[in-house]
Amino acid sequence: MLLEHVVDSELLKRWKTRDPLDVLVVGCGGTGSAFACGLPYLHQAMQAKGLVGLNVKLMDGDLISETNCVRQPFSRGEIGLLKSVVLASRLNMFWGLHWEGVGGYLTEKSKPDADLVVGCVDSRSGRRLIHELVARKSSCVDYWLDIGNSATSGQIVLGQPWNARNKQSAERLRTVAELYPEILDSSEEDEETPSCSAIDALTKQQPFVNQTLAMQALAMLSRLFWDGRVGYHGLFTNLVTGRTTPLPIDPRQWQRLKRWERKAA
Repeated sequence: MLLEHVVDSELLKRWKTRDPLDVLVVGCGGTGSAFACGLPYLHQAMQAKGLVGLNVKLMDGDLISETNCVRQPFSRGEIGLLKSVVLASRLNMFWGLHWEGVGGYLTEKSKPDADLVVGCVDSRSGRRLIHELVARKSSCVDYWLDIGNSATSGQIVLGQPWNARNKQSAERLRTVAELYPEILDSSEEDEETPSCSAIDALTKQQPFVNQTLAMQALAMLSRLFWDGRVGYHGLFTNLVTGRTTPLPIDPRQWQRLKRWERKAA
């Protein structure tokens, strides 16, 4: 049974008449930086539609390294500076915005207060931390968008965390943690060492996988906030085969995945 997800009318009313849509982007590496660079276009599209627009906070404690300049939008003159602060400053100067760059990492003590949290982290432990924060009973996060990738493929999953804002229901969009709980298991995580060369960096994540996922995520969000509804809540893409498979809004499929996980356990 395929469904459409419709944005709550009260949220749309608030974003149209009073407040911007608060966005927190966690991680400003390959995918996070590509995603952030596309957000001004979404901001302007929303304003053209009559909405207030976006208020964005970029969070990352990483400093720009030489290898980051190979596949991320940073220059060698910015080596040693904070990724989040550089990105926010650049977007603000070019687009005349007042977005914020936070030079720090998400921690257990963090309290995400955004309408939309976008996770662009490259570890299972980082993804688990986001899940724990947005799914707290006291959390008022409306949506959690997870973007993850390997060298040549990746996925995006938009969900509504079960928290103070989103009550349990059959139609609530399940998060990546609920659909694929193994993605939070840090015991299965490969130990990564920092890339020390350009070829090493490109082998771990090949050109354009980050940009492809970022643009697909932004396109899905534009449908959600422009039309107030969307007919899918994620996708899987493979740059080797050129195949992209949408993740349907299907409560029956969610139940099947849950039963499969129980059997696998």
